[in-house]
Amino acid sequence: MNPKYLIRFFAAAFVILSIAFFHREFVEQFQCYLTGKASVISGEWHIVALNITLFVLLLLPLSFRRKARWGEYGMVAGFFVSLFIEMYGFPLTIYFVSKYTSEAVKCAEMVFGFEWLGVSFGMEIAMIYASIFIAVGTLLIMVGWFTLYRNSKKDTFVLSGIYKYSRHPQYLGFILIVFGWMLDWPTIITLVFAPVLIYKYITVCWTEEKEILKEYPGYQTYIDAVPMFI
Repeated sequence: MNPKYLIRFFAAAFVILSIAFFHREFVEQFQCYLTGKASVISGEWHIVALNITLFVLLLLPLSFRRKARWGEYGMVAGFFVSLFIEMYGFPLTIYFVSKYTSEAVKCAEMVFGFEWLGVSFGMEIAMIYASIFIAVGTLLIMVGWFTLYRNSKKDTFVLSGIYKYSRHPQYLGFILIVFGWMLDWPTIITLVFAPVLIYKYITVCWTEEKEILKEYPGYQTYIDAVPMFI
């Protein structure tokens, strides 16, 4: 079977089976955070700084197919900054919402916990699921950069490696990361800005390809053969 179809099959199966088996845990996760009942970590500013640094570094590419437009990356950088400040610094949304909700809400049970840099963390099913999206997204970005770096000295458009299966693996990576954090931390910030960011990256792909087609009409053959994301 064509590798492209295998990837699509396993991706679809993963999503469908996860929803089928763990839909209750996902609902509990959203209810718990949106009603301000979640148990959160706060005041751990060293964790905030480290996470912001690591994820913003993903925006500093080794090489790009086109000149970087930093306004596009500034939006996702702002998302990460506000996200981690809320997650580990000052959970403003949860503190605000909890004042106005008194209903009892069942929060998802912790599956396992661990300690890192002196801070205790706990993970529910939804967080583990979200972590898979984040890990896969990060891997796609890194592999995409590595592929571009290896071909950076060639005066040709990169169509090899991971680009044989996805026209925009790095943008797909960012979309998966943003989606993963929305599942992991479903508060007002993520539920409002994550869909905006995902839409933004999709439109960036369309804009980039229109620009490329003006310079390289033969790129249409590549578009016809390789999916935009997966």
